Amino acid sequence: MNQDTSQTPTGIFVDKDKCTGCGNCADTCPFGAILVDETAVIGEGCNLCAACVDACDFDAIYILGKKEAALTGPDDSRGVWVYAEQREKVLAPVSMELLGEGRRLADILGCPLSAVLLGHQVAGLADTLFAFGADVVYLADHPDLEGFTDERYSAVLTELITEHRPNIVLAGATAVGRSFIPHVAAKLGTGLTADCTGLDIDPQNLLLQTRPAFGGNIMATIVCPERRPQMATVRPRVMKRPTPQPGRKGQLVQVSLNHSGFKTSLMEVVQELTDQVNLAEAEIIVTGGRGLQSAKNFQLIYELAGLLGAAVGASRGAVDAEWLSYAHQIGQTGKTVNPKLYIAVGVSGAVQHLVGMQSSDVIVAINNDPHAPIFNVATYGLVGDLFEIVPALIEGIKARMGI
Repeated sequence: MNQDTSQTPTGIFVDKDKCTGCGNCADTCPFGAILVDETAVIGEGCNLCAACVDACDFDAIYILGKKEAALTGPDDSRGVWVYAEQREKVLAPVSMELLGEGRRLADILGCPLSAVLLGHQVAGLADTLFAFGADVVYLADHPDLEGFTDERYSAVLTELITEHRPNIVLAGATAVGRSFIPHVAAKLGTGLTADCTGLDIDPQNLLLQTRPAFGGNIMATIVCPERRPQMATVRPRVMKRPTPQPGRKGQLVQVSLNHSGFKTSLMEVVQELTDQVNLAEAEIIVTGGRGLQSAKNFQLIYELAGLLGAAVGASRGAVDAEWLSYAHQIGQTGKTVNPKLYIAVGVSGAVQHLVGMQSSDVIVAINNDPHAPIFNVATYGLVGDLFEIVPALIEGIKARMGI
């Protein structure tokens, strides 16, 4: 079918001569925007994601003009957005960390910083987001958002981005962020850099997104010059949590939920019972590596940590050797931490480990190899036999404590 596209507005259309009313498009539409009445009818909820075009076996659905034309270029996009993740009506710590980094980026660009808050009965969290730097909070508070599902959260966030066209969208590289933010990027037809450890703005006002690559052996900086928004997920505890300003005010934008007919629903939330090691929130961490030689020697780590009121961490090598469980692992494939004091005992400091702890305030490294990479990031380095140094530290601490 020939069309004079110069006289036809950009949009999505159904060729009724080809449409059989099979319903594949309606089943595929993530927004529930398609009804089938003999032939398919595209409703107002459509955002041109093109899922129905791909699903149609008869080429009956087509889009004229560029997909998501409003988002193809940087000229009309403005603002830095942070997805404010909350769990059971409590903001995830990474949300505040991203607001601090988002504030810095927004100030460089001279644009507002916005937070997107999704859930049910979570309006009270908006004041915290303002206190941590948000100028605007987009609040979607609805019973349908009571529990997290990819389908619902991605639909709402995609619609907001399409309507307001932010330049940058940031989210935490948590289980939630890693689950649904890629869906949003795919629907918008833009890029996404996952697990970033650094963000900045270049002279052309592009977002520089830095993350480990090739197994953590190099650090890659990625840009998205053509599509908008520029999207990135950031590992928790990599960015510094800013100091809040209680009483700071901003603009609260109430967002109505325009979607219905969701295909998934949350039936029940079951608390997972695991080995609880709260490394992410620990202010002091003592970590052991392969230099400890065996699982029984981790008793030194536990004793030192107990005296300091610290959490116990482990390198990947120690976890792979089954000396400690994965819950203790720190690094690229484990947890990212940012304590006030980090003591690395027998840890060589491979780049994969450094990614997870190098932003700690004070780093003390104990290793018998003076050329170990851990010393490159250490505040204080002790070169020598850990089986002599750690017991001496333990005895010194006990003496100071009068034990």
